[in-house]
Order: sequence, then C-alpha cells, then structure tokens
Amino acid sequence: MRFITFMPIVRREGDSIMIFLHTSDWHLGAAAGEKDLIEDQRFFIDEICRIVREKNVDAVLIAGDVYDRSVPSGAAIGLYDYAMDRLCRELGVKVFTIAGNHDSAERLASCGSLLNKAGLYVLGAARREPTSVMLGNAQVFLLPWITEEKIKSLYPEEQSQIQSLTDAYRAAADHMREVFAPGKRHIVLTHAFLTNAETSTSDRAAEIGFAAQVPASVFDGFDYVALGHIHKPQSVNAAIRYSGSPMPYSFGKEERQTKGVVLLDTETMSQELVPLRQLHCWSTLTGTCEELLAGDFPEEVKKGYVRLNVTDTAVGLETLSRLREVYPQALIVSGKTYEGDDTTITLTMEELEQMEENPEEIFRSFCREELGQEATDHFLELFRDAVRFAEEEAV
Repeated sequence: MRFITFMPIVRREGDSIMIFLHTSDWHLGAAAGEKDLIEDQRFFIDEICRIVREKNVDAVLIAGDVYDRSVPSGAAIGLYDYAMDRLCRELGVKVFTIAGNHDSAERLASCGSLLNKAGLYVLGAARREPTSVMLGNAQVFLLPWITEEKIKSLYPEEQSQIQSLTDAYRAAADHMREVFAPGKRHIVLTHAFLTNAETSTSDRAAEIGFAAQVPASVFDGFDYVALGHIHKPQSVNAAIRYSGSPMPYSFGKEERQTKGVVLLDTETMSQELVPLRQLHCWSTLTGTCEELLAGDFPEEVKKGYVRLNVTDTAVGLETLSRLREVYPQALIVSGKTYEGDDTTITLTMEELEQMEENPEEIFRSFCREELGQEATDHFLELFRDAVRFAEEEAV
C-alpha cells in the first residue's frame, strides 16, 4: 500500500480556482564582479509583492535556486526573511519553495514544521513518498533538484531501472502520477535542465555543458510543470514552463530578455508572463572612447549597469575616471592592452582601478587571459624592464 505525504494546510472552501505566481532563480546574494546586487534583489521582491496584491494571487511557487551559494551571506538570508515575511505575513499568501542546485537542502528546509504554520512550505530534498499539497482545485507536487544517486537511494528496489538522470526524473514522476488526486489540476514544482531549453551566460553549468538534460516527456500527464534552473523565461511546451530569473545576472543574452513572473489560472490553465520592472537596466555599449564619453544613450542606460567596449584606445586611469562620470554603474570595460596593439582585454572596473596602481597585474592578467598561462619569471622581468623604459621616456 502506497502512502503520500501531505503537508498540513488550511484549504479554501470547496475546490476553488487558484491563481499561482511562478518564479525561480532568485540567486539571493549574487554579485556582478565586485558589485553587490542586494538592492536590485530587494527591488524585484517588492515588485513580486506588488503583483501578488494587484493580481489577487493565492500562492507563490519558487522553483529553486533561492540563494546563489549553498552557504549564503547574512545579507542574503536577511533578504529571504524579508521576502517571506512580506508574502506570508503581510500579504497572507502561501509560499511553496524547493531547493535548486545552488541551495543547501538542509539549510533551506530547516525549521520546516514551524515555517508551515506561517504558510511557508519548503522541501529541501526529495522524499520516497511524494510530497503533495492540496490547495483549491489543484494538487501541487514538490520535487527539488535531484541526482541519479539520490533517486536510487530512495527506491533501491528500482536501481536496475534507474541508469541515467532521465530515468531518475521519470521514476520520481511515476511515483507522483500514481497518487494523482481525481478531479484536480496536477502541478509539479521542480528544478531541472530540460532538453532544448535555451540558456543564458549566467546559467553557468548548463552554458558550458556540465548539466545533464532530461526530456520533457518525463512529466507527461501533469497539467503544469513550474520549472527553475534556466534564467531565460520560456515555454518548453503548452504545459511546461521556465519562469526565468526575476532579474538579469549577466550581459549579452540576458540584456534582451523580458524578466518577469508567470501567473497560472487553474480554471483555464492559462499562463501569463507578467514583466518585472528593474532597478537597473543592463546594456553593452560599443564605440570609440569619444563616442562613449559623448553618452548619446537614454538616461536609464547611462545610469544602469553597463559593459563598455572601447574600440580605439587603451583604457587608463584618466579615461576610466571620465567614463565613470558618464556611466557611474559601469561594471566591465574591454579595451586595448596598450596603444598601438589590437589585442583587447576585458576587466571589471575594480580590476582596472587596481591594475592602474599596479601595472604588473595587468600583465599577469593578460598572460592568464590571452596566453592561457601564468606569467613566468622571465616574462615578468622583461615586462619590468619595459615599464622602466617607458617611465624613463616619459620624463
């Protein structure tokens, strides 16, 4: 006889239609180079709370990667507490959260029974018996980030059938399908890399091929799959969706993405991507030094986070200072390593400032980035001779 684990929850009257807000990949505590993003993250949390109030949301689904690191900073933990206090206490909605690959399952799910009383339901690690929540006309399953080994340990009698990550997800989904409640909308909140999902630069493991992919077919039979892990909001098929991250975490692809949250209506199962306003926009600007200093861009771009590609000159301390006046939140600058050379180097503003004071660091960084090796003692001595010669010529 199979049992299903139900989290205690006060149900609404009857089989009410529910409005779910689906979000994921908050990465609380993340930074862009040396730039702390806590205020940007507080801003998107307030934006989510605004949408919860305006759209009469009943429950929030957070599909993993709440934190950027398994051991989050005090500021990141404080921001998570702030978000849960606003959602659960101030707005009175239920919040369902699972651990992603960036989270510590144990830390995220600590004090679970106490949190349940406040309307916060967290599952850090998958369990043998499917974890399900009945809310209105929906049955919501929680499936955190899993590995093949984890599912084998939960179902040792099925080890011979579980030979890949795809097999592991299919086994977990099969056990959930066995306990589908009749007449309900069956929703699963999970964190996975599905085949054909489009990644962004900030999808670190996925972007460079470290993350194994699983086919969407493992979730056949579910009415909605609320996914986390990939930062670009996208639909895999009519029933499977990534909400994407609520803000950009890299330049390039993410600059052009509309960041938001997904609203799900359990009567029609219709989905709507609701855009989130951003505290700062992210932009890559390319041009000559004078073109960039002219600042012929919208004010929100100049005051936002920018990556500057300087095409015609080396970027020294004086140029850096002038660029800072136009782009106070510039995070990255690409420019020539020195005048008369076409080789470019990409550095954060902090690295540039540090290296202007210590030119040897520029050379070490050049060797690492362009030559793929550390500077040898012989190279360093030649560089020091060149610096001494340049200083003598400048006198």
